[in-house]
Amino acid sequence: MNAAIRAVVRTALVNNMNVIGVMHGYEGLVNGEFRPMGARDVGGILQRGGTVLLTSRSKRFMEPSGQREAIRKMNEAGMDALIVIGGEGSMNGANALAQQGVKVIGIPGSIDNDIWGTNIAIGTDTAMNTIMDAVDKLRDTASSHQRAFLIETMGRNSGYLAVMAGIICGAEIVLIPETPVDQQEIAASVEDAYRRGKTHAIIINAEGSGIRTTDLATMIDEMDLGFKTRMTILGHIQRGGSPTAYDRLLASRMGVKAVEALVEGTHGVMTGLKGKGIDFIPLADVISNKRKVNMEYYHMVKVLAR
Repeated sequence: MNAAIRAVVRTALVNNMNVIGVMHGYEGLVNGEFRPMGARDVGGILQRGGTVLLTSRSKRFMEPSGQREAIRKMNEAGMDALIVIGGEGSMNGANALAQQGVKVIGIPGSIDNDIWGTNIAIGTDTAMNTIMDAVDKLRDTASSHQRAFLIETMGRNSGYLAVMAGIICGAEIVLIPETPVDQQEIAASVEDAYRRGKTHAIIINAEGSGIRTTDLATMIDEMDLGFKTRMTILGHIQRGGSPTAYDRLLASRMGVKAVEALVEGTHGVMTGLKGKGIDFIPLADVISNKRKVNMEYYHMVKVLAR
């Protein structure tokens, strides 16, 4: 997000626009927590994870009264437009403001890559590389000690991270919310991997798959399938860390494009990566659709697990 913030600020300044940073997301918008931002305020932030503007959830903003107060605070501060960086909830909020006449541009930021209208959101590549690094390290231990490692990734409603990690990390089994799997089927796959002479088994479980990682580890141990299990829940480590080169470039491109949209008189849209270019997608379409996991990748995991 910091790369996008930097790009927005500096592109706006080149176009003779004043920039105001909103602290703590929509909650800060309702409270009027604003700070002027210049070129030096966004220096040296490219390599930092998270967001220098900070963020928080806002129950008040979800209500019409909170949205009216946010618009009032914007008007008092002389804000002509708003650029929102975030996930599904942020885009819903952006659309709510757009419907009330606010000039809004959305920039998709979500490690789950569950935002419709863009091939990939900023933050996804960094999270994926974090998972890959962790699984690669765990694999060394798994192979040395003939163990089955259960690794839980984020993905309450989307299995994107788990599926992609399954391919790039060579997992034997991937569990995702989109495709429920019976525990007996998992057990059979683990036992089959052992009988075929594998020195380890990697099982990647998205947190929303419907099967608790702890329960799965207990089941495999109790059934004595050949491997002893070890469990790792990656949790919020996936949200942090220095962003990858890809994420820095993508965020910068989207930030520049968001300001260019305002200059051209375009608003009520989200920036989205389509092919090699950055397009504008109506916010109303973004929130009305759901991005789904490409099941071809899910089946690829099974093929490559042999």
